[in-house]
Amino acid sequence: MGTMTVEETWAAPQATESLNAEVTVPGSKSLSNRYLVLAALGSRPVRLTGLLRSRDTDLMIRSLEALGVDCRIDPDNPTSLEVLPPADGRFTGGARVDCGLAGTVMRFVPGLAMLADGPTRFDGDRQAYHRPMGPLLDGLAQLGAKIEYLGEEGFLPFVLTPPDHLTGRVVTIDSSASSQFISGLLLLAARADGTMTIVHSGEHLPSLPHIAMTVEDLRQAGLEVMADEARCRWSVEGRGAAGTQLPNRVQVEPDLSNAAPFLGAALIGGGQVCVPNWPDRTTQPGGLLPGYLETLGATVEMVPDGQGGTSCRVTGGDVIHGLGDFDLSPAGEIVPSIAAMLVFADGPSHLHGIAHLRGHETNRLKALVTEITKVGGCARELDDGLAIEPVPIQDMHGAVMETYADHRMATFAAMIGLRIPGIRVRNIGTTAKTMPDFPGMWAGMLSEGRRG
Repeated sequence: MGTMTVEETWAAPQATESLNAEVTVPGSKSLSNRYLVLAALGSRPVRLTGLLRSRDTDLMIRSLEALGVDCRIDPDNPTSLEVLPPADGRFTGGARVDCGLAGTVMRFVPGLAMLADGPTRFDGDRQAYHRPMGPLLDGLAQLGAKIEYLGEEGFLPFVLTPPDHLTGRVVTIDSSASSQFISGLLLLAARADGTMTIVHSGEHLPSLPHIAMTVEDLRQAGLEVMADEARCRWSVEGRGAAGTQLPNRVQVEPDLSNAAPFLGAALIGGGQVCVPNWPDRTTQPGGLLPGYLETLGATVEMVPDGQGGTSCRVTGGDVIHGLGDFDLSPAGEIVPSIAAMLVFADGPSHLHGIAHLRGHETNRLKALVTEITKVGGCARELDDGLAIEPVPIQDMHGAVMETYADHRMATFAAMIGLRIPGIRVRNIGTTAKTMPDFPGMWAGMLSEGRRG
């Protein structure tokens, strides 16, 4: 495939009028894929409603089907799906699992393959070959798996041959590169015979809220889980073949991290943006977003939506404040959206605790520095994060921005284009990873402001 021309790029629209929009955000990717796995690990059918339908969740559904799980999508509502696990609790071996570029698929599904009746081959997009897998696979090897690497050791592609039996034990890994390694082992622990304890041996553990989300979901599925975050130890009382027991019907929360570009648009473009169905309590790292936006200078209100729910309404102020030295380790996935706002801030920001972003869909720290510099902004990498310095808006300019096959880099570029004219984005379609129609949602947000 040749280099895409400028004519084939997406012209990021500017916010020429004050915003006044309501944006309904699709279901959480993190919760959708966790619930899909937990339903597959159970012993009876589970109906998931409000499920995100995107490339990542479709890859998860296809992975489960390859392993013998029956996933029945409601023809009248594609966000409603019934998961029927195998009757005997044993997954089908001999499958090939396509992970695409989905971290949850490549880090959660190998655990399911531990319960198959034969080997499973894992592969994915070319970019996925650079996403680390070694600590997870080392943990599975401690549980009796045999791993045959088909490329570089510690990365896709590989073949996993399961043990004859899964017995609970202590598994020690270094999960510094991704909290998903811990989550993948915790999900598998539900089907162990006896107690499984997962110990993190590294000095740093990113995205602890995502592990807390997995723990909460396991408890919702009837498991006893002990979480000692201070000592980086988690124990699950495995239920063997009985597995998990989610409620018959589970409603998926909206993806709060995907709300970040839209709510952040209120600060960059001015005016207000409202996201309905905001949960009163959540394990999503995106739940920290309202507090971050207030620190940046926004007014944030939680208002009744008139239907028994709550909306998060964000109104931009006169300026966006720099954050100074700021720890973003609990919510690394919203860093690109925070960075887009900080490009237009009134002071410097040094974002810390996010070194693990170098191992996401792309090296997000390097990508953010490259793209901010490209438009005339000022940014540099830190050992554990990112520094962004203020630059007058008149000194910044349009450019063709790259997305690196990374959905959050694409939405970052769209946010930059709200204030800088002449921004074009290459491969905006990569946003389909978590939002099937991001360009349409973005245009709708801006058109609402013009109508208002």
